[in-house]
Amino acid sequence: MGWAALGRRAGGGGRFSPILSLSLASLASSLILVVLCLLTSAITLATFIKAEDIFEEGKSDKEILDNLLLSTRYDKRLLPPVQDADFCCGMRRPGDALDAAASAATDGSSASPASPAKTKNIYTPHQHLRTHLRGTLTVNVSVLLLSLASPDESSLKYEVEFLLQQQWYDPRLRYSNRSRYEFLNAIHHHNDIWLPDTYFIMHGDFKDPLIPVHFALRIYRNGTVNYLMRRHLILSCQGRLNIFPFDDPLCSFAIESISYEQTAITYVWKNDEDTLRKSPSLTTLNAYLIQNQTITCPIKASWRGNYSCLKVDLIFTRDRAFYFTTVFIPGVILVTSSFITFWLEWNAVPARVMIGVTTMLNFFTTSNGFRSTLPVVSNLTAMNVWDGVCMCFIYASLLEFVCVNYVGRKRPLHNVVYRPGENPVTQRLPAVLNRIGIILASPLGDKKREPGGSQAPGSGAGPNEIVTCTNCGPNPCTHAANNGCAAEQVRKKEPPHPIRVAKTIDVIARILFPAAYAIFLAFFFIHYKSVS
Repeated sequence: MGWAALGRRAGGGGRFSPILSLSLASLASSLILVVLCLLTSAITLATFIKAEDIFEEGKSDKEILDNLLLSTRYDKRLLPPVQDADFCCGMRRPGDALDAAASAATDGSSASPASPAKTKNIYTPHQHLRTHLRGTLTVNVSVLLLSLASPDESSLKYEVEFLLQQQWYDPRLRYSNRSRYEFLNAIHHHNDIWLPDTYFIMHGDFKDPLIPVHFALRIYRNGTVNYLMRRHLILSCQGRLNIFPFDDPLCSFAIESISYEQTAITYVWKNDEDTLRKSPSLTTLNAYLIQNQTITCPIKASWRGNYSCLKVDLIFTRDRAFYFTTVFIPGVILVTSSFITFWLEWNAVPARVMIGVTTMLNFFTTSNGFRSTLPVVSNLTAMNVWDGVCMCFIYASLLEFVCVNYVGRKRPLHNVVYRPGENPVTQRLPAVLNRIGIILASPLGDKKREPGGSQAPGSGAGPNEIVTCTNCGPNPCTHAANNGCAAEQVRKKEPPHPIRVAKTIDVIARILFPAAYAIFLAFFFIHYKSVS
């Protein structure tokens, strides 16, 4: 009845009809909004209950990871949000609060700059469009050496097997403490989780491909991700082959992000490690590591200066004990063995020839067998110097024997003849006795010498024989025996005998050759040791 009266009044006056229509529309809109809010709250509550339910005890790590990595809450294409005092979880940039305060001041509002306690990081739908405002993600890196190897002693290729550990924080992967798992094994979700695009530079080749059995992936309660992979590198090292084997090869490799600049990702050595960690079961094969260091890449060692880069330097040394026992000490023995011939008789031809030829052939065999394993370089190496000088000493000792034998076999210029195989003392005995008789008979000859300097027959010197005169003046002189030199002591000037010359050469070689070789040894090892 009231509605009819109201209708008649509305129909009669027509003034309240628009007002009534607006009231009904507003009431309907309010009812719809209330219903939507209730539905939204119910859905949110159900989602929250379900999210809490996935971490209940009894759920497997696969079920937890499946829910953590839902496309509605996780996108592996995005960098993990960075959390710090002003920049939590990458939801807002540090200047957002100041920008809001400036906007409020421009609008004339009395809002003051928001404090960090009042500015909450709220996820916005366009967050994925602002990845460059998420701060810098820190990736902690550590390396554990497992094995070292080299194909052979003279190689510049070294194989290094190690575990590379990368650790970072991703708050999107946090899960509740209600779960019984201290960490989640995400090995089978490897392709669904964001991982650093770490790339190896300044190295040789990978010996083994990266397959699932070579890496591990763990996610801890607080969102820390631990990514561990085993790599086997064949490093191309830098060595100074001109001083081989006294060089110390340097092997280096570096890691760098291939796509994220330093403002997005920075690599740091975990716990500021300045050396690599070594496994207790570290094995080596022809690889002798003497020093290693972990540093930040200098500009020249990095591909691009605006990308974070870490570098590992491995310094190896040669097994010098091996070269001393197989090259240097045998070489010294062979060279000094060739010097034995200087202490043999000048006419011991078979013995001296055998020693010289044998030492030369043995040195050739030893040096050629070892030189076949050495790297080929264009410049002179330490091993070339060693082989060349040692061969020169052996060949010189053989030439010395040839010279001594040639000189000893020459025909003497006087009547005394040395016969090979006889004692030189008994050979010279007649000549010595003859000389003694001449000296004893010389006073009698002086008495019989005629005035004017002529010599009587039977004297020790013939008229045309060259003699030495001691009374010619302040200095002795030589002249013919019949030149009239009065009252002088006359003696013959005999040339040195060839055998005496040969023996003198041997005596000089006994001192000269060992001394020269000792000087070479000292210079060789001191010089190349100081250069290395």
